[in-house]
Amino acid sequence: MSGFLLSVPSGLLLLSLYVAPLVCLLVLAFTNYEMGNVNIEWVGFSNFEHVWNDLVLRRSLWNTLLYVLLVVPLSVIGGLVVALLVHARKKTRSFYEVIYFLPVTSTLIAMATVWQFLLHPKLGPVNSLLNLAGMPSMNFLGDPTLMMATLAAIGIWQLIGFNMILFLTGLSNIPKELYEAASMDGVTHSLDRFLSITWPMLGPTTLFVVVTSTITGFKVFDTVAVLTQGRNQSEVLLYDIYLEGFTYAKMGYASVLTLIFLLIIVGLSAWQSKHMDKTVHYA
Repeated sequence: MSGFLLSVPSGLLLLSLYVAPLVCLLVLAFTNYEMGNVNIEWVGFSNFEHVWNDLVLRRSLWNTLLYVLLVVPLSVIGGLVVALLVHARKKTRSFYEVIYFLPVTSTLIAMATVWQFLLHPKLGPVNSLLNLAGMPSMNFLGDPTLMMATLAAIGIWQLIGFNMILFLTGLSNIPKELYEAASMDGVTHSLDRFLSITWPMLGPTTLFVVVTSTITGFKVFDTVAVLTQGRNQSEVLLYDIYLEGFTYAKMGYASVLTLIFLLIIVGLSAWQSKHMDKTVHYA
């Protein structure tokens, strides 16, 4: 009985922070609640029916998926490559760790403002370098064909440092005896050592990195809000939810979009964990 009483405060905290907001979200999804309006009507599934005819939602889902498909593999591979290079360093390892981890510690909204200057079509140093190389200036944040790739490049820039730290932790936990035994068996080439020892032993870390990178990719919002504001068909799912809820004040419909977002995140994370876990080697 005493153990139950001791767990009551934490249980109430979990209910208030996780369960109660989800219940409120479900209730609002079946209403026409608008922010600031005291009159709330039960509309049933009309908000859900509107989802099928929402062209902006379709575009935001496609843009979010494209962003994730660009960011996740490149940030995972980039984080692994950087981790391998930094792990091999002795005296300068801490220096490179700090350098690559700086984008993670910086406020993304502030850094988005810096990127806005760097990518400016006339004043930005990126286009100045392109002009020096004999290439024409590019409107990275105004051209619809370049926008998502540009946003994805910024997302990769920020995620590589975080993934590097995770991979460095995994590399540090690999027993050195495995490499010594492999050397005695004739496995001396660095590529062979990576494929036969390093990569299999990094399985649990890779699984975690892929899942967290996917969730982070779907949560893209800051860069879109600062750099494009959804212009030229650059909406993403979270920004669409923000517009519906806080700009158009349609909290009922925004709740439906939030439920869709949560279902995508939970479903995809569960699918990744289930299917990737079969190929993971646990030491």
